[in-house]
Amino acid sequence: MSVTHEAILVLEDGRTFVGEAYGAVGETVGEAVFTTAMTGYQETLTDPSYHRQVVVQTAPHVGNTGVNGEDDESDQFWVAGYVVRDPSPRAANWRSTGELGDRLAAEGVVGISGIDTRALTRHLRERGAMRAGVASNGTDAASLRERVLAAAPMAGADLSAEVSTAAAYTVAAQGTHRYTVAALDLGIKRNVTRRLAARGVTTHVLPASSTLDGLLAVGADAVFLSPGPGDPATADGPVALATEVLRRGIPLFGICFGSQILGRALGFGTYKLGYGHRGVNQPVLDRTTGKVEVTSHNHGFAVDAPTDAAADTAFGRVEVSHVCLNDGVVEGLRALDAPAFTVQYHPEAAAGPRDADYLFDRFRDLIEGAGTKGAGNA
Repeated sequence: MSVTHEAILVLEDGRTFVGEAYGAVGETVGEAVFTTAMTGYQETLTDPSYHRQVVVQTAPHVGNTGVNGEDDESDQFWVAGYVVRDPSPRAANWRSTGELGDRLAAEGVVGISGIDTRALTRHLRERGAMRAGVASNGTDAASLRERVLAAAPMAGADLSAEVSTAAAYTVAAQGTHRYTVAALDLGIKRNVTRRLAARGVTTHVLPASSTLDGLLAVGADAVFLSPGPGDPATADGPVALATEVLRRGIPLFGICFGSQILGRALGFGTYKLGYGHRGVNQPVLDRTTGKVEVTSHNHGFAVDAPTDAAADTAFGRVEVSHVCLNDGVVEGLRALDAPAFTVQYHPEAAAGPRDADYLFDRFRDLIEGAGTKGAGNA
């Protein structure tokens, strides 16, 4: 019979929840955020963009389908902590190879279950994402809060280098090779390279510290700026690199953190959202087509760009191409005089939905239209 450990969750403002340990027994601190996704928890846990965050699942039942060896979006669980209401006592899915609780413990993720996640989510919505601690090792609430208050906030955090690949690697195109893309790994997810490979793109995934010469050395026809964690205001190196790519006129596509990087390179500022967008059910308007998409999000920062008209930048006119219909936040940029565009959300969308998959077609079409085949070797 397994031993049950009491666990506590303490927010930086002092609010405390008491439950049971879920996953590893220990103590952890991070930024408390919530995701409204009702599925895809394995993809969430392995998403590098959740590095240093304590993730709260608003869906009450978690772990129902267990875990498997196919759905990971990276090589490890990245969350700092995990919060659920009712963990499933057993997995029930033909693809399952293990239990979520066991995997959390094996990955060293300290979690808590059995608390009122609805009340916690409402608290974060009203007061904003904040630092939090989870402990199941006997630490008292006052001591845990002291550690929480001593932890660095997400604003000002430079984290992309902590999740980036240490060495370059290549994901080959499926079928006939058509184009080569250099992807700057700021926290890339595996489904990005899968979606590119399905379109005949060979992707060279390069460390976040890569130089322009490093990107061009792979013979890149285009450059991709990946999703990732942290405050984009700290990412001066990737911004400088994106600026050089724009100056060269090489096609450029950025997703999420990559969108913020490209936004900064175009001259826009960024800012921290109150509680962010996280989940797989966020409505976004594609202003170029008038289509409304249900999309996957995971971002706590956004680009500050005018939504009423195109803005003049050092690289020509740039317009906001996508907006979130919940709050009007900028969800995409399109350069009108340069081969570059971004989206703030996740068209790779593991575990779904697939409404925005067409954006990879837009990237392929951008490369074709720019006529830059072999430009990386020019």
